[in-house]
Amino acid sequence: MILSFFDQFDSPIICYIPLMILAMTLPWILYPTPTDRWLNNRLLTLQGWFMNRFTQQLLTPLNVGGHKWALLLTSVMVFLITMNLLSLLPYTFTPTAQLSMSLGLAVPLWLATVLIGMRNQPTAALGHLLPEGTPTPLIPVLIIIETISLFIRPVALGVRITANLTAGHLLIQLIATAAFVLIPMMPTVALLTSIVLFLLTLLEIAVAMIQAYVFVLLLSLYLQENV
Repeated sequence: MILSFFDQFDSPIICYIPLMILAMTLPWILYPTPTDRWLNNRLLTLQGWFMNRFTQQLLTPLNVGGHKWALLLTSVMVFLITMNLLSLLPYTFTPTAQLSMSLGLAVPLWLATVLIGMRNQPTAALGHLLPEGTPTPLIPVLIIIETISLFIRPVALGVRITANLTAGHLLIQLIATAAFVLIPMMPTVALLTSIVLFLLTLLEIAVAMIQAYVFVLLLSLYLQENV
């Protein structure tokens, strides 16, 4: 069997059980459950502070109608960050590198924002398809362009996080393979390559967190247009 660098992004199956299910379930059991005590431990306090700060920063530009999404958006943020960071560990699986996973999150959430806008303020929602002051001959063209840009949003959401994680993981694997091959032949070059690999791993950790934040931030911007 011929192996490829892209085999790490195949969805593995063990005993007819897809590991995608385990990879999606694991993040939820890693975090401690808040208690009813007045004083919690340091981990629970840090976890609550992070979620409160993130929710406050994310929902400040939204009006009161958009605050109902606080629990959902915060949960998606924590879920994506945890999966992205866990995928950097050796012998792990990256669920967000699958388009089925990323689009499965992006399409329903985007569609929910559109349906909310069509229900609450249909005039304003449809008004986004035609900028004010558009010359009459350009009206049909702009409506088509804005409609295409509207329906391309969930694809951009899903492909963005998948492409960034796939590129980063693939580059890490290529550099790690090069460093392993160069150890017996050129130890000095292998050491320099290992340093580059370490720096790239730090960059990939930042990318994993930033991409999760960008995913939720764009959803909040779509929601802001429709509430």
